[in-house]
Amino acid sequence: MTGAVNYNTLQCMASKRPTWIPVVTAMIRKGPYVLIGQRPEGHTLAGQWEFPGGKIEIGESPEQALARELNEELGIEAEIGDIQMACTHSYPEVGIFLVFFEVQFWKGEPKPVHHSELKWVLPEELKTLNIPEANRRLLPTILEILRS
Repeated sequence: MTGAVNYNTLQCMASKRPTWIPVVTAMIRKGPYVLIGQRPEGHTLAGQWEFPGGKIEIGESPEQALARELNEELGIEAEIGDIQMACTHSYPEVGIFLVFFEVQFWKGEPKPVHHSELKWVLPEELKTLNIPEANRRLLPTILEILRS
């Protein structure tokens, strides 16, 4: 029969299409230091150190998403600054579109609401830490941005 749809083939084709997740992250600076958080147990990339942030929800701008995420993860009200960098990274199951923002001003003291631990580090210290593959690949550019 011509024109018949093979649903098994369609399902296979659909499953091969990559899933992309838009993610916003904050480069929160205090003097020469930048804030990072350790991902909690039971979450993807548990134990790795990351810049705070998260997924953009439907209907949010990247800036709104980051302000929400920083409030949820750190308990702060942040003024979202300029975009510092945007890039993509592919993990085996999913691709992420990362947008890094500068954050220099906020209300409240960051606390580990979502992360198991927070710490202020000098940018060079990022080289010695267990950070996500996406950030490791971008580390030279991240360090250049943080040095400026």
